Amino acid sequence: MKKSLLIVAALILIAACQKNGSANEWVEKDLLEYGIPMTILAPDSSEVNSSDLGGLIQDVTIKKGDDYYVQIYASDAATTDIARVKSAQLAEVKSNRYFSKIVTEEMDGFVYETVIDSTAINYGFRYMKVQGDREFIFQTGLVGSFTQEEVERMYEAVKQ
Repeated sequence: MKKSLLIVAALILIAACQKNGSANEWVEKDLLEYGIPMTILAPDSSEVNSSDLGGLIQDVTIKKGDDYYVQIYASDAATTDIARVKSAQLAEVKSNRYFSKIVTEEMDGFVYETVIDSTAINYGFRYMKVQGDREFIFQTGLVGSFTQEEVERMYEAVKQ
């Protein structure tokens, strides 16, 4: 009896781990070929697009389905002070008329909420990194609506 109970418990544990593993299976995506010298976690076979915005800003997007859309802006850094970069990003986000609140805030990034009405609550993130003389701003893609959980997963994925 104890043996069969142990086997059933082990099978349940294995099934739970496999279910979580497949739902969370993101791989390291090296962005160097797109001009971003770092890696992030992204769903396997994500679509990556890169464009140059007037020679001043490079725009790289990584998208897969409706629940993963990360946009990265790379440009020459105006400052190496990450607090100043974050302050500018906070000001930009807070200037949105639908901005509601900051959900999570760290030294180099934050998750925020926007509310259009009680049925249209959306979440986004900004993560900043200064590397050498380049500034990288990671954020949710400009098109789409994301839950807090989806945004927090993307935020953690770019911090890798």
